[in-house]
Amino acid sequence: MDPIEAYIDLHTHSTESDGMLSPEALMELAAQQQLAAIALTDHDTVSGLPAARRAAERLGIELVPGIELSTDYCGTEVHILGYYIDEANTTFLGKVQEFCDAREERNKKMVLRLQEEGFDFTYEELRAAFPDSVLTRAHFARFLADRGYVRNMAAAFRQYIGNSCRCYVPRERITPMEAVSLIHQGGGLAFFAHPMLCSMGTDSLEALVASLKDHGLDGLEGIYSTYTAKQERTVRDLAEKYALLISGGSDFHGSNKPDIRLGVGRGRLQIPYCCLQRIKDQKALLP
Repeated sequence: MDPIEAYIDLHTHSTESDGMLSPEALMELAAQQQLAAIALTDHDTVSGLPAARRAAERLGIELVPGIELSTDYCGTEVHILGYYIDEANTTFLGKVQEFCDAREERNKKMVLRLQEEGFDFTYEELRAAFPDSVLTRAHFARFLADRGYVRNMAAAFRQYIGNSCRCYVPRERITPMEAVSLIHQGGGLAFFAHPMLCSMGTDSLEALVASLKDHGLDGLEGIYSTYTAKQERTVRDLAEKYALLISGGSDFHGSNKPDIRLGVGRGRLQIPYCCLQRIKDQKALLP
């Protein structure tokens, strides 16, 4: 397939964070979907990239090495995507390892709170249920649902581990500005992920975009599974106003988000290869 006519997906997750497919299986699905390129953007980790790269090379798919960093901005969770991360950058890898260590401690504290609520399981049992994954709240929810403690994953979030629930333990987060800087230290380009999901007012969102631009932000995720046509126009207008690139992705997780399909989101998502080409052109200009 000619890349000019092809479609891509620049926001996906594997079992290395909270997705349900291994990096290899994710690449195989991308091949089945006839995607020309795919970015693996697991939460706060690049551990899935070596396996994804081997599979992508075997299948003839272009892999964009990525990451998604969780940050805090005045009490609002903001995600920053990094594309073309240098996995050999020790400074970057060291900071990412700090994120993973902090997540592990947070997960143990959440297990203790759930135990205090009467749930009879240990952290070791939770870990054994997902031996090859970086544990996230999605794994907690699936574990509780699979064990029959709650009706479904949504109920686990609603009753116990959602942001305002009694078993929730907040994560230590950096600011989105710090995430942009860190991604640049790692040799990558930084994009504001799904900005319309931040539930900010128009003025507040624009103020954040302007501040991130001042700190070196490279682009906005302008094409996304849940955007309405109006929301996509809003993001594109912001990108044009602040001279930012546009990326797009499904935010595919597998069965953790069953209504989101790889490459097509809820069925109508189309991300043209030209989006990636512009990102590659920008990357080529970096020293």
